[in-house]
Amino acid sequence: MTEQEVRWTAEQVLALAPDDASRKAGGRLGEAGPWSQIGGSASGSLWGSCKGSGSRPYRTVVDLTGPAYKCSCPSRKFPCKHALGLLLLWAAEGVGDPAAPPDWAQEWLTGRSEKAARPSAGPAGPADEEGARRRSERRAARVGAGVVELERRLGDLLHEGLAGQERAGYAGWEETAARMVDAQAPGLAARVRELGTIPGCGPGWPARMLEEFALLHLLNKAWLGVSGLPERLVATTRSRVGLPVSAEGEVVRDRWLVLAQYDSVSPDGRLTTRRIWLRGQESGRPALVLDFGPPGRPPGLALPIGLAWEAQARFRPGSAGLRVDLGERLTAPIPGAGAPAGIGTGAALEAYGAALREDPWLESWPVVLGPVVPIPGEAVWQLADWEGTSALPVPLPAAGSRSRAGLWQLAALSGGGPVTVFGEVGHRGFTPLTAWQPGSAEPIPLV
Repeated sequence: MTEQEVRWTAEQVLALAPDDASRKAGGRLGEAGPWSQIGGSASGSLWGSCKGSGSRPYRTVVDLTGPAYKCSCPSRKFPCKHALGLLLLWAAEGVGDPAAPPDWAQEWLTGRSEKAARPSAGPAGPADEEGARRRSERRAARVGAGVVELERRLGDLLHEGLAGQERAGYAGWEETAARMVDAQAPGLAARVRELGTIPGCGPGWPARMLEEFALLHLLNKAWLGVSGLPERLVATTRSRVGLPVSAEGEVVRDRWLVLAQYDSVSPDGRLTTRRIWLRGQESGRPALVLDFGPPGRPPGLALPIGLAWEAQARFRPGSAGLRVDLGERLTAPIPGAGAPAGIGTGAALEAYGAALREDPWLESWPVVLGPVVPIPGEAVWQLADWEGTSALPVPLPAAGSRSRAGLWQLAALSGGGPVTVFGEVGHRGFTPLTAWQPGSAEPIPLV
């Protein structure tokens, strides 16, 4: 089966959009009207010229094996609305029979092929091990000083009480975060910034703040006693503090099914983080790919939900064995074979508990639940086992958010019957990300 024969659905295409504006604009370009020079090859590439506001049409090329995109438009979004429109046109079988690409498309495609075939750089020259050791010791000393200062700050706040935090504002937390950056502990700085967003964010905020205090205190103590920790927990502690960990990790070759993809923005709005959840179809192993976008630009990596690629994934030390660096895709994408096998809600909590032994700061663990039925409620939703009495609460997103609309979409998919749901289980419950109806192989994104 070639890439051209694996026809994506419109939902899989639109799930690649970097934001709602691109999703809507791309949808309007998914018809043949503004397009010319449309074509596609049997090796998995698409191209076309789209009439825009300028005198010249925008030239758009898509490599489905990446997927990767090239467009002459000035947009800094990937994929841009023209790439989304071309993919939607192809999904609706509007591209036609395979053909040879025009020169402007072939040039970019050839460049990608040559780059992929280029041998990787050989090992670096002899390293200054003594210099590296001294630099590591100096940074560890700075981090240690920052941790001691942060512990003092947390102790003072607990002594004074949390009642005044709503009036204190965010400035004090930003100052503390800046001190952690100076101490070369960006992971601590990120957790401090998140702490500053909690006061006044809704009912029960003092309890949530105390929870975060406890986790941050635990991380501080782990760093101060890192020399006595097991090796795997040392890697996790270093990663959570924000220090680089060894790039050497287990390499797993598998056919990786894309289960979900969603973006989140840092509290200061400076960084967009894209989380792409994968599952090895042979190993059954979950994997998390992270990609980042600087201010004003979304992350560049996007993978269609429900498709699978064969690739090598290198698992990073720490992070409960979840985070991977995904290598070059080795085969054409193929549709997943329906919904993955699900587990019950009790087993999901057990899996999360086991993962906490590897990483006590882990907020959630990826699981596939099924068969389950969603139970809507005014204040709390639940996902209950189809056969049994066990259930998991579902945290309600902010009113008006797309995630809340996804909950009602899940209820509509269920219609009171069982569904299979992929999501993240944590101490606050289960967050659904993707669902499958019984007998359907098509995944439905919920975020």
